[in-house]
Amino acid sequence: MTLADFVVDAGPPAAARAAAARALLDTVGVALAGAGEPAARAVQRVIAPDGCGPCRVLGTAMQVSAGHAALANGTAAHALDYDDMCFVSLAHPSAPLVAAALAAAESTGACGRALLEAYVVGFELEGRLGRAMNPRHYQRGWHCTSTLGTIGAAAAAARLLGLDPGAAGHALSIAASEASGLKENFGTMVKPLHAGLAARNGVLAALLAKAGMTASAAAIDGPQGFLAAMDSERRSIDGAAADLGVRWEIIETGITVKLYPSCAGTHPTIDALLDLRRRERFTADDVEAIDVGVDPIVPTILIYDRPSSGLEGKFSMPFCAAAAVVNGRVGIETFDAAQLANPAVLALQSRVTMRVDPTLDAAAPSLTQAHVTVRLRGGRLLTASANGARGYPEQPASDEELATKFLACAARAMTEEQARQALVALRAIENAPDIRDLNLRTTMHV
Repeated sequence: MTLADFVVDAGPPAAARAAAARALLDTVGVALAGAGEPAARAVQRVIAPDGCGPCRVLGTAMQVSAGHAALANGTAAHALDYDDMCFVSLAHPSAPLVAAALAAAESTGACGRALLEAYVVGFELEGRLGRAMNPRHYQRGWHCTSTLGTIGAAAAAARLLGLDPGAAGHALSIAASEASGLKENFGTMVKPLHAGLAARNGVLAALLAKAGMTASAAAIDGPQGFLAAMDSERRSIDGAAADLGVRWEIIETGITVKLYPSCAGTHPTIDALLDLRRRERFTADDVEAIDVGVDPIVPTILIYDRPSSGLEGKFSMPFCAAAAVVNGRVGIETFDAAQLANPAVLALQSRVTMRVDPTLDAAAPSLTQAHVTVRLRGGRLLTASANGARGYPEQPASDEELATKFLACAARAMTEEQARQALVALRAIENAPDIRDLNLRTTMHV
């Protein structure tokens, strides 16, 4: 089965659609929360002259074109770094996928099941690309949310726009030339923009293919194609894609739901520190030093030792570790200016060190392990190891945790009653006859 054939003909099973529905719920929530963030506001100001269109910009009263809605919603969904993760693609899959699929579905009047199937198709392609390209592609400096996400978004949009295999293949090849995104921009407003660009470019690729634009059939794994140019671990996707439609990545490896709005590389450490703090009942004043052992990928992402903004704080192990110990929790407000300037957090973060720990399991997925040592004043040592964190596939978020997170996020853009209505509607998304009728009313205005 070719990639294009899979995009058009795949029949995702019920378990895959259920996983997609949970991802959609979570992503709409974080997009509502992120719609008021500076990066999302900047995008909204740029697209505002677009005028009226069929697609909603979540968290606002705006209705715009499919491409602009995908750009705005993808950026908002990633603005707080609270959106989900996949440790095969090393990407945040749902921010671009949901934004692109929602825009394509609203522009065509697709039903809920079609939306979920399109999401799954895009997710599976990203997973196969991740297996072929990582970790080399990611280590080289490419942001997979944007690179792989562009192709996944194109697949989802192509499915919803009803493209035949020939046109779907062209859409994927067009997307291969659009894909970009640099990790050097982590900790800035451009990182969430990556998700918006991936969503927008995926929709654009599908629309161009539908309009008759053609592209090279070898754009993904040809001698000068996507894999070769972007420093893939392997130069062919054939092995990774051989079981498309037989094995479902979304079921087998799953999606990681974030329960902390920071880089996933901080989550095992945050979990370990919060557990130690609850069990041993120490405070920040009791701590002399904190040592965090991580895998070799983590330091390439957590690049801010002393963050100067909330965005940088999300990519700072010293800050996240210190905030967890000082406050006993890590939430959206943790990355406000007041917390960045909190004297207790500032004092403790100067006593946090992060290093690569060679004793961690090299075969484990990146960003999933941590070994934490807390040295208390007086010399007592407390240690904890983490394999994954709450919300990871091995410790999945419960329906209650998902609902709690959604309502807290939606409260930044909706009344409590509107948020609860949206939650009910999203939980029943598979049975929605027309996505345009989905109740996502909001009280926030640009």
